[in-house]
Amino acid sequence: MKFRLQTFFVFGLLVILLASLDARAQAPAAPQMPPPPIVRSIEIQYAGPPSVSKERIIANMRTKVGKLYSEQAVEEDIRNLYNTGNITNVRIFGEKVEDGVKVIVVVQTKSTVSEVVFEGVTKLKISKLRKDVKTKPGGTMNEANLETDRQKILEDYENEGYANTTVDYKVDPNEALGSAKVTFTVSETGRQNIAEIRFEGNNSFKPKQLRKAMKMKPRNLISFITKDGRVDNDKIDADVISLREFYQDHGYVDVDIKQPDVVPIKGDKVALVYHIVEGQQYHVHNVDVAGANVFPVDQVRAKVKTSPGGIFSPKRVRDDVKAIQDLYGSRGYIDLQVNSETTSAGNLQIDVTYNLDEGTQSYIDKINISGNARTKDKVIRRELAVTPGDLYNTQLVDTSKARLENLKYFSRVDTYPSDTTIPGRKDLNVLVEEQRTGSFNFGAGFSSIDSLLGFVEVTQSNFDITHWPDFTGGGEKFRARVQIGTERKDAVISLTEPWFMDRQLSVGGEIFFHEDNYSSNVYNQREYGFDLNARKALGKYTSVRVDYKLEEITIYGLSGTGLFSAPLIAAQGDYLKSSVSATFSYDTRDSLFLTRKGEHIDFTAYTSGLGGDVKDYGFDLLGAKYFLMPGDTILTLTGEVSTVAGFGGANTVPIFDRLYLGGANNLRGFNYRDVGPKDEFGNPIGGDTMARATVEYTFPVIERVRGAVFYDVGFVNAGDYSFTTGDVNSDVGLGVRLDLPIGPVRLDYGFPIQKDSFSSGGGKFNFNVGYQF
Repeated sequence: MKFRLQTFFVFGLLVILLASLDARAQAPAAPQMPPPPIVRSIEIQYAGPPSVSKERIIANMRTKVGKLYSEQAVEEDIRNLYNTGNITNVRIFGEKVEDGVKVIVVVQTKSTVSEVVFEGVTKLKISKLRKDVKTKPGGTMNEANLETDRQKILEDYENEGYANTTVDYKVDPNEALGSAKVTFTVSETGRQNIAEIRFEGNNSFKPKQLRKAMKMKPRNLISFITKDGRVDNDKIDADVISLREFYQDHGYVDVDIKQPDVVPIKGDKVALVYHIVEGQQYHVHNVDVAGANVFPVDQVRAKVKTSPGGIFSPKRVRDDVKAIQDLYGSRGYIDLQVNSETTSAGNLQIDVTYNLDEGTQSYIDKINISGNARTKDKVIRRELAVTPGDLYNTQLVDTSKARLENLKYFSRVDTYPSDTTIPGRKDLNVLVEEQRTGSFNFGAGFSSIDSLLGFVEVTQSNFDITHWPDFTGGGEKFRARVQIGTERKDAVISLTEPWFMDRQLSVGGEIFFHEDNYSSNVYNQREYGFDLNARKALGKYTSVRVDYKLEEITIYGLSGTGLFSAPLIAAQGDYLKSSVSATFSYDTRDSLFLTRKGEHIDFTAYTSGLGGDVKDYGFDLLGAKYFLMPGDTILTLTGEVSTVAGFGGANTVPIFDRLYLGGANNLRGFNYRDVGPKDEFGNPIGGDTMARATVEYTFPVIERVRGAVFYDVGFVNAGDYSFTTGDVNSDVGLGVRLDLPIGPVRLDYGFPIQKDSFSSGGGKFNFNVGYQF
């Protein structure tokens, strides 16, 4: 019985299994999707006037006749057509035909601009406004551009002093033609030039102190260049904010400053009158730090500059928050939250509490760089002060950001962390926005040394010699310049690789040609050749540079022998000079343009004679010290010592390697290169030892203008290493420094007060202007 039951059970399982297999065998196969149809034709239909051609619409579509129809491609076509800026509405759908599909595109296009009219314009030239606006006849109507154009017209009027001018626009459409007429209506006002800026209610600060916090300036002598003195409503708004912040940062938390009154004076001259209600000055009662565990509280407090008894300053509190964030950020606590809480302590006292939420320590996992379409990744990465695996040090990240900004390759640099799946790890993201790094410049310049000259220059600060045809993205520096003037001719082509072999070693070279007749009144000088150089930074402020130069030098232009000494006649001819030099630099200046404090020292040792005709050696030590004095005045002390000597059988140093003084760059009371030994006919022949010093004091006069008083002293002796002071020359003088858009301008008048046995003559006027145009 038991056997039969087991047999029956097995038999039943076999029947079920066979039935299942049979059912699967008989089940119908899953239906297969038919292939997408082929596009047989594309029909363009217009909802309104056809201001965009059918060919242009089809050119912006992925869907093409003869290709498979794709809904994904249709969605992309819709986006592409909208992105052209010429379409206001679009629909695309497929219609079945016998052997495929017919694609129908229904578009509503924007109107074209038929005419641009300016009404009410009398103060400015309509031709200038037409040039400045984006809306042009024949272009596509764009509402966003119309508002941009309105603002641009307002800006043009404000730049010319018509600050209260208003501008409106209207659009007259012609639906039948698909076009529109644009009319800008200008309501002009009289010009307003600021003659003075006054303050009322300023009991705690002098007007001079308040004016320093403002952008608006009264009209002055150089306003025709700087545009100062014109009423600008945007600048006035910014000045109200700046004045309020100035008062609040000096403890006047409740200060009230409103828009100034514009008071007519005479003609187009007005005065800006600011009414100030200062309120009371607040002081700090108590300072506390809460939530500090990673660092001792005293160490955090040491970073806080707000102190009990001091004047309460919102800016100082913000600086304290940044200092605490930097302290924690240097240890990788980038999620730190610092909340500054201020509460009244009564009697014009304020309590300040810094509440800390420290977060956890983070390390860098990956460094992601984006936005660099031209610049190579390695050019960016080599400027970063951090690498993957390092502690996420926010101070070093800030340093990295500053380095990238200083390259001038990018209009914007952002650095920010992002979370990863690994605890304690953050990705560092570097987002850059590239800008133009090449330039083509031309212009003219004038100085009392060079006289008049013109130049053409091509530069590329992000050059890549291997990247054809753009030649950009490698971080190399390329420069080609040609200048021709009444006193000189120059041409130079240079290339520098700041990271040679991916090391922080700058290597470069240049090919040059130089010809001048300003070095001497009796001969001309020409040199051409090449220079190879390498520069290595030794620290934050120090560097060393090595140069090798090979050049052909020609002295020519002497005519006759009656007025020239034997040394000058013998100096004529060609010289092949092969020289090497090494320069050690120490530079802590706060700015290269208007230095207010710091030091700059250059020590150069050089020798010639590695082949060639010239055999001499020497050194030059140049130093400057800058002191920032009260009232933004600057005291500058400058000194230089130099000597040169011949060797290897040479009896004299060639005339082009000798030392000279005089002119705009050293002794300003004397002619250029006129201080020092002369021949029996009074022609300068230079010396082998030179020393000089300058004391200069500059002071602000008005915006962009500084005055100067100076004293220069120095000597040039015939012998090498001859530092006797028997032939000292000195001068005193006055000067003016102008910071103009064309470049810095320097005017000096020096009057000799001490002359050597070679020198003569009265005072000299020196004029220099930057060559950038």
